[in-house]
Amino acid sequence: MSASNEGRDLHHVVVVGAGFGGLETVHRLAGAPVRITMIDRRNHHLFQPLLYQVATASLATSEIAWPVRHLLRKRKEIATLLATVEGVDTDGRRVLLDDGSAIPYDTLVLATGARHAYFGHDDWEPFAPGLKTLEDATTVRRRILLAFERAERETDPQRRAALLTFVIIGAGPTGVELAGTIAELARTTLVGDFRSIDTRESRVVLIEAGPRVLAAFTEDLSAYAQRALEKLGVEVALGQPVTACSAEGVVYGGKTLPAATIIWAAGVQASPAAQWIGAPADGAGRTRVDPDLTVPGHKEIFVIGDTAAVADPAGNPVPGIAPAAKQQGKHVAATIRAGLAGNHQDTPFRYRHAGSLATIGKRLAVIDFGRIKLRGALAWWIWGLAHIYFLIGVRNRLSVALSWLWIHTRDQRSSRLITQGSAAGRSAQPGKDPSEPK
Repeated sequence: MSASNEGRDLHHVVVVGAGFGGLETVHRLAGAPVRITMIDRRNHHLFQPLLYQVATASLATSEIAWPVRHLLRKRKEIATLLATVEGVDTDGRRVLLDDGSAIPYDTLVLATGARHAYFGHDDWEPFAPGLKTLEDATTVRRRILLAFERAERETDPQRRAALLTFVIIGAGPTGVELAGTIAELARTTLVGDFRSIDTRESRVVLIEAGPRVLAAFTEDLSAYAQRALEKLGVEVALGQPVTACSAEGVVYGGKTLPAATIIWAAGVQASPAAQWIGAPADGAGRTRVDPDLTVPGHKEIFVIGDTAAVADPAGNPVPGIAPAAKQQGKHVAATIRAGLAGNHQDTPFRYRHAGSLATIGKRLAVIDFGRIKLRGALAWWIWGLAHIYFLIGVRNRLSVALSWLWIHTRDQRSSRLITQGSAAGRSAQPGKDPSEPK
């Protein structure tokens, strides 16, 4: 397959994954003497940093995701395939797809991302969904909203309390952002919407196995974030790993907490890309790459983003965040261009950390720019402007800005629809999430 018959003699670059790293790679290859095939098992590019806002009814799915074909429509040298990769024939230089077909390549870029990891407890996933895809976000949103609906009809006090208990496991940026937003949803947005329950009585519990929240931030910013969460009403439990998770709730620190809604934000596992190419991997499944982001023994294969284990100039692991993936995509494109021009010198990738950002609520955030550290309302505005800037398209930037302005001034979230499909809706009990364990 190719973008056009006329370009079959051109160097063929196959990019697997239309995330930040994959799209940046093809963006930077514009005008190069190559033909490109972009493969992804979903038809959209997802702005993952704002995924939690879909899960908490702040934004609609269409505001943070865009069809890949539309994004690449003006690039005639690119063929886009909606397909699932099942392996790579490194000897024959072919990408193997789930329908039995194969895509030949001259250069392969694997940017296949990661999924949530349960540290050997994969059986917990049905009870504690993670947050990596739009499907995850809509599942979490449905469970959160249905919990309030079911609590409204529940007459048993203990069961009602469990329905109004929301547990987030993992206090990294995603966990902190989820906890703060769910607390605001219960204590501000939904107040007055129900007759039998007071949503302000909800419990939001953030559980972290480590000693503090936002471990990647400095201790002072971490302490500020914890105080801000507690002021919002979030219960923060530190140094207490979860030891059991079921439809009834969680067990942590030797205590059982009945809870109907559990969200997993504690860890990630890379895609099986390392297995596809027979490459060494770290404990999280990330492919160990050479300093130039190529696979040892295969200079024609690059691995980037959450799929790659690579260190920065100081020897620290490069974080699995969007700016890092974009920088890696830029580096890969530059390396491919250099190779086509006859320069095959190995140039190591150098990560430049632009800063760490995390929001705590609709008016609070923390930012660590190294020498400059910000907290509070000013940090929240900078966080918001930074995220709006990186959204694709003027329409989406305006839409998200207006949604946030509405939330900021009116304490209302417009994306509070419960969707579960007609078939599921007919077979489910009224007010019960059909995706929940029976």
